[in-house]
Order: sequence, then C-alpha cells, then structure tokens
Amino acid sequence: MKRVFSGIQPSGVMTIGNYLGAMKNFVKLQDETESIFCIVDMHAITVPQDPKELKENTLKLAALYLASGIDPNKSTLFVQSHVPAHTELGWIMQCVGYFGEYGRMTQFKDKSAKKENFTAGLFTYPALMAADILLYDADLVPVGEDQKQHLELTRDLAERFNHKYGETFVLPEPYIPKVGGRIMSLQDPTKKMSKSDENQGAFISILDEPDVIQKKISRAVTDSLNTIRYNPEEQPAISNLLTIYSLFAEKSIEEIEQMYAGKGYGALKKDLAEVIIQGLKPIQERYYELVKSDELIEILKEGAERAASIANRKMKEVKERMGFIV
Repeated sequence: MKRVFSGIQPSGVMTIGNYLGAMKNFVKLQDETESIFCIVDMHAITVPQDPKELKENTLKLAALYLASGIDPNKSTLFVQSHVPAHTELGWIMQCVGYFGEYGRMTQFKDKSAKKENFTAGLFTYPALMAADILLYDADLVPVGEDQKQHLELTRDLAERFNHKYGETFVLPEPYIPKVGGRIMSLQDPTKKMSKSDENQGAFISILDEPDVIQKKISRAVTDSLNTIRYNPEEQPAISNLLTIYSLFAEKSIEEIEQMYAGKGYGALKKDLAEVIIQGLKPIQERYYELVKSDELIEILKEGAERAASIANRKMKEVKERMGFIV
C-alpha cells in the first residue's frame, strides 16, 4: 500500500476550494493508501502570527479534517510542532540545499516582494516542507499547481542526499486529481479561489451560513452567452460553477449540462447554492461538535505518537548515515 503525506497551514477557515480540491480527495485516499495528514503550524510562523489565533486556527483545521470525513482509525492526523523530527530534518535539508535553489522558489518571490522585511524562515521553509514529506517516505503528495515546484525541490534534495550518503529517502510523486484540483474565484474565474481574497464574495467558506452561500452564488460572475456548458476557455465562470456542482452532487458535468439545457443561469445558481448548503451541512454539524471537545485533543495526541514512531526511525537512519553519534 502506498503512503500519502499532505500538510495544510492553519491560516483561517478553509474554503470549498480547499475541501473539493484536497479534503474530499483525502477521504477517498485513506481507503486506498496509508494516509498521513499534518497541520503544518511551524510553516505558519514564517509570517507573523497572533498566538491565540494560531492555536484556534490549528484546532479549527483539525476539526475540519475530521468533520470532512478523515477517519483517525484509517489515517494519521497530527500537528507538525508535536513531532520535533520535522524541524530537525528541516535543518539538515537546509544544509543539503543551496542558497540559489531556495531563492528561485516562486512562492518566496511572490511573498517577499510584498514586504520590506521578511524572515529567514520564509526563505528556507521549502527545506522544512521537504523534511515533512521525506520523514515518512511518502510515495504520493497531493499538491496544487502552485506547489509542484516545491515537490521538485524535495525530490532534488532527496536525490542529492541519497547520492552522498546512500539510499535513504523515497522520491515522492505528485498526486493531482483530474477534476477539482483548482477551484476558481466566484468573482474572477482566472484566479484560484482563496480565503485571503479581499473580496469576500470571491470564495465560500466551509463554515458559511446558508444565506451567505446563497448570496455569494447569486452574485457569482457569469457571461453574456446564457448557455450552460463546460467550456473553460470561452466560459470560465460557468465552467467553474459546473465543476463545483459536479463535485458536490457527485454527478458528471455532462449530466448537469443536460439537466439545465435550455435553462438560464438563475436556475443553475439557485440549485447550486442548495447543493452546496446540503453538502456542507453534515460537515458543519460535526465540526461544531468537535472543535472544542476533548475528543479532538486526544485524536491529535494519538496521531502525533503514531507519526513520531515513523519519523524518529527515519531520523535515526539519517543521523547514522551522516556520521552523527546516535
């Protein structure tokens, strides 16, 4: 059975783009693979964080993972800072990587360009990301298009280490879902849906109330063609709505096109809002049961123990190969 690793930063409530593009796929993957899911709170501090908000967001994300269908009996769910081997291997990966490699990372260029000052951690965090993956000998890593460069660097670092010290790390492959890997903004279908968008109408949060969802879908941009068909080049906005509908309703896009043949955008939007509301309802109900419960803390504790048992064995192997006294 192949092993999957994925990490998400605890930076506020997730959107339906995160749910459809990541979490919904994770639920399926846990039945087909050995799945390890990490809340990467150490990555979050590459930019300033309010301590209270960081703690709350970490618990919220853990609750959303579980509410979305991650089963702690099938998958390992834990918080990155609870397993010190991540930062230990992260330092070693900094020493394996080169300054120029980290400087070429597109995300670093984008984030640093907006700031007068930025932390050294923002520059070197791809080394920690590589450590997250390599610690668990992950075969597959679910990534969006914006993360493929980081996975390529992870493979380069693993190959370099293996060449110098002997076969130690598995070279991970990207896992990119065929549909839903990139849910777009409701206001600008050329941009990926993002919770950091200044326009609150551009995204739907997993925890949005039904009336908020209805309002956001009703105001979603469309086009002047008034034809409901999947054509990302000519009708990107409608194609995005069809993708969201398809993934929530678990119907093919062709089936949805037939359902709305001859109908207007208003009918599509009205039904889509209801499909999203019903799809999110059980997730929201389970989330509010979990988010402040002792059950959540216990699941994270057990997950960290399982993760550490794997990570510590790998760190022992790494240290022995490098010449550290173990």
